[in-house]
Amino acid sequence: MGTPGFALRILEALNDQYDVELVVTQPDKPVGRKKEIIFNPVKKFALDKNLNLLQPDKLKDNHQAVETLKSINPDIVCVAAYGKILPEEILDIPKYGCINVHASILPKYRGAAPINWSLINGEKETGITIMKMDSGMDTGNIISSHKIKINDDDDTLILTEKLSILSAKKIVEFINNLVLNGSYESKSQNENEATLAPKIKKEDALIDWQKDAEGIRNLIRGCNPWPVAHTHFKGQIIRIFKVSLDNSSNINPGQIVNKDGRLIVGCGQGSIEIFEIQRSGQKRLSGKEFLNGISNIETPIFN
Repeated sequence: MGTPGFALRILEALNDQYDVELVVTQPDKPVGRKKEIIFNPVKKFALDKNLNLLQPDKLKDNHQAVETLKSINPDIVCVAAYGKILPEEILDIPKYGCINVHASILPKYRGAAPINWSLINGEKETGITIMKMDSGMDTGNIISSHKIKINDDDDTLILTEKLSILSAKKIVEFINNLVLNGSYESKSQNENEATLAPKIKKEDALIDWQKDAEGIRNLIRGCNPWPVAHTHFKGQIIRIFKVSLDNSSNINPGQIVNKDGRLIVGCGQGSIEIFEIQRSGQKRLSGKEFLNGISNIETPIFN
């Protein structure tokens, strides 16, 4: 059970070694301005491999979905970024339970966007947790946790890929051990250490130039590739994709400076250099290209 690219790597690894009797993923949704129906990565893979596929609108009180799962009589249900809370009637079906791969070291960052928030909050490490699911949101017993470092140039896209590779490896190891031993151990989470990672909203990605440079850089990393950190310039929305910390001083928050062709912006404390930027509805530009387009403006500033 899974939906985005993070879940795809896990499905690929499972399908390489085991009999995947059924793939459950979110219903198709219209995407973009044209409202085109684009299959999610898990559905594409399932169709390519001729795997049985189920896309229920809801799971609670869904008799058909429950009966389909019961008819398979699964040993285990693996869940990764599926996007829905599983009701008790489904949690109770598999022999060894529903096993979730979550992209944080639980109990920290429970919820829909653990990778985004770990970057936004400037964490130096993260990882994955394999857990036996219960009826709560990422509250089940922990089977194992596996940490990795967060690099300064990691954004959500890069970190998701790293964690998905780690997840695929560790879920296969877990199932191999389960086949050998016929059981597994788990421990309850420490509720006192729990933090939340709710779904990212577009308004979360608005840059406050009064904040320090490192905090702004972390926001930009945590919002790439979606919803993309943004600011305003001359009434336009400006999206910022890639930056680094800069040591320029005496630049006001939001002030844009051309420093030998480098796009430097002041923050509440420190400054950043912008490498990749985009005006609304236009193509992405380098910092230098953006500067060339505003050379006639005397004191340019983001707000």
